[in-house]
This record gives sequence, C-alpha cells and structure tokens, in this order.
Amino acid sequence: MTITMPTTPTALQASNDDVSWLRESFAMVQTNLRAQMGLASHSISHAGTMGSVNEEHWLEVFRSYLPNRYDVATGIVIDSRGNRSDQIDVVVFDRHFTPTLLDQKNHRYIPAEAVYAMFECKPTIDKAYIEYAEAKAASVRRMHRTSVAISHAGGVYKPKAPFRIVAGLLAPQASWVDGLGEAFRRNLTIDDASKLDCGCALEHGCFDFHDGQLLVATEQGALMFFLFRLLARLQSLGTVPAIDWAAYSRIIRP
Repeated sequence: MTITMPTTPTALQASNDDVSWLRESFAMVQTNLRAQMGLASHSISHAGTMGSVNEEHWLEVFRSYLPNRYDVATGIVIDSRGNRSDQIDVVVFDRHFTPTLLDQKNHRYIPAEAVYAMFECKPTIDKAYIEYAEAKAASVRRMHRTSVAISHAGGVYKPKAPFRIVAGLLAPQASWVDGLGEAFRRNLTIDDASKLDCGCALEHGCFDFHDGQLLVATEQGALMFFLFRLLARLQSLGTVPAIDWAAYSRIIRP
C-alpha cells in the first residue's frame, strides 16, 4: 500500500516566512470537526442525542478559540421583565461581570445584557433552518436590556447603549446543490431585527455580513476564517453594558 504524504511543509520544515503549514493546520481543524460530526450521524440512532453531541462539538470549538473573557454555553436568555427565549444552542456571553442564574447541570438562564452572540446548531443549512434561526435571533434581540452608569476614579461613565447581538447558524453542510450559492442567498432575510450575521457549513464554507456586505468563503480552512472574522466582530463590540441589578431585584420586590 502506498501512502501519499502531504506536499506542504510541516511546522518543523517550513521557513519563517512560509505560512502554508499553518494554513494546512487550520484546514485540518475543519476536517477533524467534519469527521466527528460524520461519526455522530453514522453511529447515533437517536436524532435528539445526535443533535446534542453535535452541539457539544461546536461548543468545544468555540471554547477552544474564543478568549477567556467570553463564556460559551447552551442556555435560555431572560430579561428583567420576565421575558425568556427558547433554548439557544450556543450562547457567547460575558461571565466576568454578569453571572448566569439558576444553574442546574446543563440548564442555565443568561441575562440578556450579558449576551454577545447566539448560534443555532442544525444538521444542515436550508430554508427552514434559516427561518428558524432568524426567528430565534429576533426574539432575543427584542428583549429589554438594562444599562447603568459606572463610577471610576475620574468620575462616571455614562450608561452604554446595548449593541446589536450577533446571530448565526452552524451546520455540517448546506442543503443546496451549489452550497452557499445563489439559492442560499435568496433565502436570507433583509430584516435587520432577525437577520443572521454569520454562519458556517463545514462541507461548503462560511458566510458573514460583518463588513456590511455578504461575504462567502469556500476555501479549505473556512471554519478558522469564520472564527477569526467572528473574533474581530466581537472585539468591535467592546464590553457588555453594566447590568442594572436593581431592575432584577424588582422581580422579587416590585
């Protein structure tokens, strides 16, 4: 049996100005995740269990590549007025300034003020799942988010206006023959309240609107491209607003 070795130099072999080994390594991250999800789809007979396993794979990827200032978990988003979302598969949120509430094993409530981004993990990207993720995005974005002033040595920082929560869709593949092509584009809403900002289909690439226009990347390593672009977007948001805990206290004593 003949084994074909990769022609790209390894990290030990490459010169200092050669990034090909790094590009190949990034592509392997995507290949590995595809293999893990492929194993789940072939070996798990219960659809709900398979979905949970794939969610965990996505959660692990986000936890591996997002800085520690961001926490990543499955959760339900709530606000101080008693509104709550359906369960969100992947929530990127602040844990430094804002604790989660009523944690029970893998069940937690996350204050809307703490949320940076939210993602749905589905078996494919298609019209129905896009509409589902868009509806979830709109339901969280319209929640009430408080913000209070912060005292500092030189005075007081004014309350920070809540930013637009990033929303996306994650899947092993896209259902259209042309992947993230024209059919995919036709099924994206232009309504800002529910619009998806980004997403990744491991078999077909990734997309985002972070620069205002739709960008689709289909190169090997598109998963890492997606993550780096998401990191840049999260950086641009800064920190979450300072939550008004007095508003939450009025749940107990109005």
